[in-house]
Amino acid sequence: MSNLKQYYFYAILIILFTSSCKEDIVSNTKKQLPRIAIAGLGIESSTFSPALSTEEAFHAKIGDSVFTRYPFLQVDSVNRNRAEWIPTLVGKSLPGGTVTREAYESLVSKSLKMLEENKPYDGLFFDIHGAMSVVGLDDPEGDLIERIRAVIGTDVLISTSMDLHGNVSERLAKHTDLITCYRMAPHEDAIESKKRAVTNLIERLENGKRKPAYKAWIPVPILLPGEKTSTRIEPGKSLYAKVPKVANQEGIIDAAIWIGYAWADEPRNHAVVMVTGDDKEQVEKGAKKLAQNFWDVRKQFEFVAPTTTLDECLKLALDSDKKPYLISDMGDNPTAGGAGDVTWTLKELLARPEFKSEKGKSLIYASIPGPEFVAKALEIGVGGKIKAEAGAAVDNRFAEPLMLDGTITAIKEGDVNAEVEVVVKVGNIDVIVTKKRKPYHHLSDFTNLELNPKETNIVVVKIGYLVPELYDMRGDWTMALTPGGVDQDLNRLGYKRINRPMFPLDVDMENPDLSVRWIPSSDSN
Repeated sequence: MSNLKQYYFYAILIILFTSSCKEDIVSNTKKQLPRIAIAGLGIESSTFSPALSTEEAFHAKIGDSVFTRYPFLQVDSVNRNRAEWIPTLVGKSLPGGTVTREAYESLVSKSLKMLEENKPYDGLFFDIHGAMSVVGLDDPEGDLIERIRAVIGTDVLISTSMDLHGNVSERLAKHTDLITCYRMAPHEDAIESKKRAVTNLIERLENGKRKPAYKAWIPVPILLPGEKTSTRIEPGKSLYAKVPKVANQEGIIDAAIWIGYAWADEPRNHAVVMVTGDDKEQVEKGAKKLAQNFWDVRKQFEFVAPTTTLDECLKLALDSDKKPYLISDMGDNPTAGGAGDVTWTLKELLARPEFKSEKGKSLIYASIPGPEFVAKALEIGVGGKIKAEAGAAVDNRFAEPLMLDGTITAIKEGDVNAEVEVVVKVGNIDVIVTKKRKPYHHLSDFTNLELNPKETNIVVVKIGYLVPELYDMRGDWTMALTPGGVDQDLNRLGYKRINRPMFPLDVDMENPDLSVRWIPSSDSN
C-alpha cells in the first residue's frame, strides 16, 4: 500500500473511531439522565357547598401537553435538559364543591395506568393543591400518593409542590420525600415554588443524596381563611419572610408553612409546618421555630381589608368619589370553593333604589352563572331585551333564582371557564351572566365584554382578597360578609369532624404541643 493510501486509510479509521466514541458518549449521557415522571390533581373543595365537581372541571392535560403548565420545563430550558421527562396526567380545576367519587377514580385510574406503562422512574414531580375533598374519601391527596407509590415503588424520589392553603396529612408527608408550598398569598410565586420543587428533585438525584435523612412535621391547631392570612400585610408578611431563612440553612433542603383550608370538615384541616433535610438538629430547630412563630402571632391575623356587612359596604361605596370602589362578595367566592351561583348579593343590589335608574352610580356585578339565560341571550342577540332567570341552580339556600329583566349589551363566546358570557343592563347595573362559573381577576375579563371597570363607580366581584391586577386597579375596597359555601364567619359553618381544640374556634385554648413529629422515610415499612 502506498504511503498516500495508508494515510487516507488510517485517517478514515480515526474518523470512524472518533464518531463512534462520540455516539457512545452521547448515548451514555442520555442513559445517565434521571427519568422523572410528572403527575398531579389540584382543586380546593368546599364541603360546606352543595356543589359537586366533575372530571370535566379538571381540564386534564396528558402527555407532552403537560409541559405547557411549566415555563421552567419548556424546550431547551435548563431543567428540561437535566432529565428525561415523562409527563402523565395533570388536572387542575377551579375551586369548587366536593369531587364526585366517579371523577376522582377516573382521573386516578388514568394517571396510574400511564405511570405503569412508562416505568421505571428515578423521580416524580407531584403537582397538587392539597385541599381536594372527594365524596366518601378522607385525605384524597394522601390516598393518591399512596396509590402512586404502589405503582412506581418506594425507591423513587417524589417531590411535591403545593398551595399554602393545602393540607398535609401524615400519610402525604410519609409517601413524599421532598415537599414545598407557595410562600405568598396572593400566589404570585406559584411558578417559582413549582420550579423549586423540581430543582430540589433534580439536585438530589444528581448529587446522589436522594431521600432526605429527616422529615419534620408539626401540626399547628390553627384554621384561618386566606382573607386573614395574606402575606401582603402583617403578621403573614413577616411570618413567611422567615421561611426562606430556615430553608437556606446548611443541612436543610426546604421549609414550608401551610395555612390549611378552612372550608372543609376533615381531621387533616389545620395548619402544618414541615422542614426536610439531612441535619437533624437544624431540621428540628427550624421546624419548631416556624411553628412557634406561627402560634405566637395567631391573634394578630385580621382581614386584609375593611370587612363589614354588604349594607355597610354599599353605604361606603355610594359615599365615595374613588373609582372603582371594589366590593368583595366573599361568601360565594368561586376561587375558594363557592358554588358561584348564590344570588343573595345580586338580589340585594337589584332591590336598592340607587341602582334602578341609569342616572345613578354605575355598578358592575361579576358574576352569576345562568346557562338557560345565556342560551336565550344567544337567540336574542346584542341590543335585544331579555327577561329570564339566572343563578341558584346549585346553591339556593340563601336566595332563589333571580329574574333579570334588561338589555343585552355584550356576548362573548369561547372562554375556557365560562364558555359563554353575557352582559345584561338592569337599571344602572351591568350584570355578567355566564354559562359556567368563572372568576373575574383581570382587567381584560371586563374589557373583553366592553366594560370599563376603571371608570365604573362600584365593582362587585365574587372574590376574597383581591388578586394583584384588581388590587392595583382599586380606588378603594371593602370586603362583604355575605353568605355562601365559603362563609368567612367560620363559626357559622358548623364543623363536626375537625380536630378540637382549634384556634380561633376555641379562642382560649391552651398552648399546644409544637414538638416535632418525625415522619418515617417513604421506603420504610
